[in-house]
Amino acid sequence: MKRTYPFLVGVTGGLGSGKSMVCRFFSELGCRLFESDKIAKELQLHEPEVIKGISELFGSTVYSKDGAGKLVLDRKKIASTVFSAPDKLDALNRLIHPRVANEFCKAVLEAAQQGTKILVKEAAILFESRGNEGLDAVIVVVADQQERLERAVQKGMGQREEIMRRIATQWPQEKLMAKADYVLFNQGSLDDLKKETEALYRTLLVAAVSACDNN
Repeated sequence: MKRTYPFLVGVTGGLGSGKSMVCRFFSELGCRLFESDKIAKELQLHEPEVIKGISELFGSTVYSKDGAGKLVLDRKKIASTVFSAPDKLDALNRLIHPRVANEFCKAVLEAAQQGTKILVKEAAILFESRGNEGLDAVIVVVADQQERLERAVQKGMGQREEIMRRIATQWPQEKLMAKADYVLFNQGSLDDLKKETEALYRTLLVAAVSACDNN
């Protein structure tokens, strides 16, 4: 059977690695972007079964209403809880990841209908959630740990000690690199990263054409 587009590419990397910027560059180049973490956050605020499950896991007080009456989730409280209770993190992942996977399937179908050549799936824990299954290629974005820390602080993602704890809970970059098809080293300027992404995009286009047009 002839293979059809889209060519499915995963992008992952540790906290502060620059994976979101790489995905932004891919989007500007014409790729369709699926942001797994963004979808997960939307489900936590709009999907009744997810809201119910989170309330049962962490208590109803993790949800509140803002001044406009919109639902707000205390993500810091959840983060502090799962840091010392990995069983709750596992339960949270079991609640969220299958639903994110369903949304990705919908995105793949839409991309196919629109003739999109490359669909990029961004996910912070791509391998851990088995979100790499079924993808054609996986890109891992890596950077010096000190640079990652500085970027995270500048983005207001927490105090240095808190960020370092979060980094420590993630897969080490060496482990991610060992499972990658391509590795992007975010070691220089933003312009350098953009050029590296553009070069990789050209490589992916060739791979996509080879996989889809020649089968």
